[in-house]
Amino acid sequence: MRVVNVRQGSLEWFVARLGIPTCSNFSRIITPAKGKPSAQADDYIAELIAETMQSDLPGPQALEKYASPAMQYGTDTEPEARRYFEMVTNLDVTEVGFCISDCGRFGGSPDGLIGEDSGLELKCPSGKTHVRYLLDGGLPDEYRPQVMGHLIVSGRPSWWFMSYCIGLPPLLVKVVPDEYTELLRTALEDFHGRYKTALESIRTIEKRSVAVG
Repeated sequence: MRVVNVRQGSLEWFVARLGIPTCSNFSRIITPAKGKPSAQADDYIAELIAETMQSDLPGPQALEKYASPAMQYGTDTEPEARRYFEMVTNLDVTEVGFCISDCGRFGGSPDGLIGEDSGLELKCPSGKTHVRYLLDGGLPDEYRPQVMGHLIVSGRPSWWFMSYCIGLPPLLVKVVPDEYTELLRTALEDFHGRYKTALESIRTIEKRSVAVG
């Protein structure tokens, strides 16, 4: 795994991610609950190709993305959640920018790395959503592709997930690879092949257009 030391959300961070499938979008490649191919994959391929071909126009629009009150709450609460995690687990969390897999084909922006063997994904949802997570127990399905994706990108043997909501007990789960991880790994390999084939097709069209012009 290679770590790009940039501030998450910065222009440099957006540039580092251009054209790279990321863990937070792996649910567009594989369905969270059943691990089936997602119907959103083709749209995600088109999005990645547009990013790649327009890499000289790196993201002022992305920097200005609207943040809903819930999103802003999560952003504002994350530092407190990280400190709480360190306190209750006695683990040190190192904040990083963007991580790229050894193969260079996939990436992710973890909420922290823990030593050489683990990492952290934090969520700070509304009270209602957090209570549902507590009652269900375990890693929430909607974050399964993301967390398992971090395992694949990092090559690390475990990853922590914590849902944190002020005034309620936290949900703390240590995640290790399982059958879903292998389903995701297979889906990512298939997606990469389709993505590269589509990208080459667009580049061929581009060359023809230049030749005609």
